[in-house]
Amino acid sequence: MHFNLRNLLEIGSLCTSALSFFGHGGRGHITHHPARPPSYPLAVRNPYLSTWMPSDRVERLPYADSQFWAGQELGWSVIVRVNGHAYSLMGVPDLEANGIRAASVHRAEFTATHSIFHLTAGPASFALDFFSPVSPSNYDRQSLPFSYLTVEVTRSHGHDIQIYTDIDGKWTGKQKRAARVFEEHGDLAIHSLLVDDAEKYAEEDDMALWGQVILASRPERESSLSAIAGHPQTVRRLFANGGDLSGEDSAWSSGGVVALAHDLGSVIGSASVNFAVGYERKEAIDYLGEDYTGYYRANYPTKHEALTFFFDDYEEAFWESLEFDKELQTFATAAAGPKYADIVALSTRQAYGGIDLTIPYDSLDTENVLAFIKELSSDGNINTIDVIMPAFPIYWVLDPDWIRLLLEPVMKYLDAGRWSLPYTIHDLGSHYPHAVGHDDQKAEAMPIEECGNLLILALAYAQATGDTDWTDQYLEIFRKYADYLVDNSINIANQLSSNDAAGPLPNETNLAIKAAVGIKAFGELSGIDYYSSVGDEHADLFFTQGLGTDEQQSHFVLEYPDFPDSWKTPYNIYPDLLLGLETFPPEAHQMSNDFFSTSVRGEYGVPLDNRQDWAKSDWNMWLASTFDKETKGQFVDDLWAFMTNGKHNWPFSDRYVATSAHGNEPGVPILCRARPTVGGHFAPLSLHGPALMSSLSTTHKPSKHSMKTSMGFDHSSEL
Repeated sequence: MHFNLRNLLEIGSLCTSALSFFGHGGRGHITHHPARPPSYPLAVRNPYLSTWMPSDRVERLPYADSQFWAGQELGWSVIVRVNGHAYSLMGVPDLEANGIRAASVHRAEFTATHSIFHLTAGPASFALDFFSPVSPSNYDRQSLPFSYLTVEVTRSHGHDIQIYTDIDGKWTGKQKRAARVFEEHGDLAIHSLLVDDAEKYAEEDDMALWGQVILASRPERESSLSAIAGHPQTVRRLFANGGDLSGEDSAWSSGGVVALAHDLGSVIGSASVNFAVGYERKEAIDYLGEDYTGYYRANYPTKHEALTFFFDDYEEAFWESLEFDKELQTFATAAAGPKYADIVALSTRQAYGGIDLTIPYDSLDTENVLAFIKELSSDGNINTIDVIMPAFPIYWVLDPDWIRLLLEPVMKYLDAGRWSLPYTIHDLGSHYPHAVGHDDQKAEAMPIEECGNLLILALAYAQATGDTDWTDQYLEIFRKYADYLVDNSINIANQLSSNDAAGPLPNETNLAIKAAVGIKAFGELSGIDYYSSVGDEHADLFFTQGLGTDEQQSHFVLEYPDFPDSWKTPYNIYPDLLLGLETFPPEAHQMSNDFFSTSVRGEYGVPLDNRQDWAKSDWNMWLASTFDKETKGQFVDDLWAFMTNGKHNWPFSDRYVATSAHGNEPGVPILCRARPTVGGHFAPLSLHGPALMSSLSTTHKPSKHSMKTSMGFDHSSEL
């Protein structure tokens, strides 16, 4: 079915008014709407399918390569032919050598699920729509390792039009060893690129080597489809000269491309074609020695079955995405303003793009669903508790069952008794996709951090879903870690927090806050008043009695008891407010609100603490959630200013220089790119209740866990 993308975008409130066309600040002749991000997500579905277009390349999009999230160049071109003349829309660096002209780029825009570029090529107009569905409650749709590229003719007055795309061997991670396979199943044409003799679960520079890169399409009602592979100049010239790819493949080489082309014939008005780009790994995760595969393979076990479903599902997925984008924009704007809506829209695909949703490879048992998340941009740990923790506000808002899906692999491991230390484990494996645990007991040590995280996350899941069956089965494990916090969270030994780049500290106040909230969370989860009382007593000690504040009680200190001039953003107080625990009184929130709105705000917001210039965007949005409207707005403005400042082109970095107080250049990112922790940007929205948008798509979701309502948690706040 053909969609008129331009009209549908208007329906979906993506073009909300005539004035919004000019966005918050286009550069040159390119309009960026609703803002200019550092990088546009193109195909972002999991840690190995994560392709981006840096925004500083958009003005020269016809020449520009896309990038893997970690910065590797990826060849991906789109060419159209109008009345016999070829125009590059994207990714052809040597236009003259191929007899191809450059199209004119006019507009770039993003929503939570789409990145769209508008161009003109001779007398016709086109839109490139890069669409990666975000459908957490539809496990088939969410787990598919493919993304859509829709090329739409948005205006044509009877012009003769052909549409082409290709990708190269760099997508495999080992271009020199790339091999190519071509298959046809009915009218479906599939190019696959793979690395010869790659070992299962092998990675290089964060790119998977053991799977297959996919480029596929099938004829639309008004098109014919052709395919070829060969040297890029030869293949592109073939299309430019004749409009199709009929003929014999040239000998495949490591520098080659695989290409597909649609011939639309004469187009009056508009028309469109769909391509699928993906990275398929049949064995996706090594979980404790057992292979796990994508959830979708229970219903679509072969490549061509999965792709057939993917194309068949386009209409439903597309309409759902429009409603999703519209609702998210509406909710987020009501929660914290239009700039906040921009922030969460850019964060959404990235937050889910670090995750695989899986089932056992052998049994394909859909009652045994596990989710695995990669710690991108650092050491690649798998299911790191303090990565799940900052990201969890997005799961709370969209589908809280994902909190359980991510914790379950860890809880199964802990329940098996393979981790013997008194505090909980930091991660489930040193490097993705190996979720093999740490039987040698040598995982990175964050005792207070991870114990508090686990208890808070368990209660968050129970509150958001009403499902206590899952938490009850692990209650004794949770109790063990609550007891650890009771015994070890006042005189805190020198240790790391989640912000390990800042180094370890003894008696860190923010860890003490997390411990108090974690103890109180277990009291609520278990119904044991003792733990609730201890949590309250700890909070009273650190705030009311002032152990964790300066003498004037103007702010929480970084480290107690002898550093009154130090400070740190006390973001760990946010879950206390979200979960309604009331461990800390309202006066604690007001104290921080007053301090951070006046004293330490830098050029791009508030740094993590007084020792350095860099900030963490996820923690700042956590903290902003506890503030009044004005101060929360300041934090949102600062993050939006960083996001749109044009000083960098990485996928949304959650760690960046906020101030020049220590001599650093503000507004530039540090290390972190494309991390799923940007799910923490949903914290202000999360305060309006769990599962705000989970009803958009509920098909294909197992019903193993009953959703009890007996706990009586009330999250009825309305925007």
